[in-house]
Amino acid sequence: MNVLFIDWDCFGKVDAVFTLDQMGYEITMFSHKDFQARLSPEYDKAFDETVKQKPYQFCFSFNFYPLVAEGCKRNNIPYLSLVYDNPYVMLYSYTIIYPTNYVFFFDRQEYIKFRNIGISTVYYMPLPVNATIIDFLAKKEYDHERYSCDVSFVGSLYNEDHNFYDRLVGINDYTRGYLEAIMEAQLKVYGYNFMEEVLTGEILQELQRVSPYTSDRFGVETLEYLYANYFLCRKITCMERIRLLTAIGEHFPDKLKLFTINRNAAIPHVQNMGPADYYSEMPYIFANSKINLNITLRSIQSGIPLRAMDIMGTGGFLLTNYQADFLEHFVPDEDFVYFTDPDDMLHKIDYYLSHDKERKEIAENGYRKVLKNHSFEKCFHDMMQVAHLCPPDNPKHNSNILETIKL
Repeated sequence: MNVLFIDWDCFGKVDAVFTLDQMGYEITMFSHKDFQARLSPEYDKAFDETVKQKPYQFCFSFNFYPLVAEGCKRNNIPYLSLVYDNPYVMLYSYTIIYPTNYVFFFDRQEYIKFRNIGISTVYYMPLPVNATIIDFLAKKEYDHERYSCDVSFVGSLYNEDHNFYDRLVGINDYTRGYLEAIMEAQLKVYGYNFMEEVLTGEILQELQRVSPYTSDRFGVETLEYLYANYFLCRKITCMERIRLLTAIGEHFPDKLKLFTINRNAAIPHVQNMGPADYYSEMPYIFANSKINLNITLRSIQSGIPLRAMDIMGTGGFLLTNYQADFLEHFVPDEDFVYFTDPDDMLHKIDYYLSHDKERKEIAENGYRKVLKNHSFEKCFHDMMQVAHLCPPDNPKHNSNILETIKL
């Protein structure tokens, strides 16, 4: 059986390709420069020429692409896509309704929103993780000093060039004051995002004046969605991450290591270690940090972020903000720990740094649950079951994935 794999520089590609290979599939990697476009005759031609070469049981991609949906509909090929970004404006394409689509959201609230407006091609699926890579990495030589610490945070501070809110130069004082007030209010609320609801017509009009956005005829995204999620939620996340990391630096001087793409970010008493490679460095950090911190991007309403799954997938101890989807799959204080506000976060850091046995037991429980319930193999089997597809009869079941990764 053949699978068409949409090839781009995404997290999890190596794991997904390996898993499909082990399941017995022959994989064709398809890439094209226009994969993110909404209209491209060149892409359509290349796609159609590729699928004419052999029969494909299904097409797969991380994230959803309208051009792929169009191609699969034209050629009557089931299209399975696993979305790990949020916000993700490509979902607001009319192509989402094509009957050949099986689009899996990791954020249950986002899935419910689409289902409630009658879109039947979307499904809920927590993100998978490769929980075996750490066994291989632990046998290799690595920089213990760089990767070991009491507390770590791996992720963007959203204060880099792509912070759209800071580009709102020239916005009037009333609108800026209004936006700052609603962002401060949202910072105090976990589990519910009200940003889209409070962007009124007058505020949207001013945002359009300063930073105009026009949806093309292929998209149905609203201005509220765009400004709330790409402008405000990223800024809120920036504010929250810096404030929380600053508080940790003040209360636990020099115990926090920050791994981030912004090498110039300076937070008092916090060590900025620069960026960390997804495959060759992050697993070491998660496994060698006593406490791994997750501060979720605010546009993710209820979903479990990939970072959190990866932390548990290395046997690391996870301390995270509250996200409702955790409670569907894991038990608080047994598999992971969540905090409800900054003071609660500081209290739990202090507690778990001094309770080694309890911390290690929680990390081990989380790891075992991820290993059992959230592997790539189980994820693909579950997606194919939804799509009424049967895997090949000749699985390989080797364990050579790490030979394909340059570590």
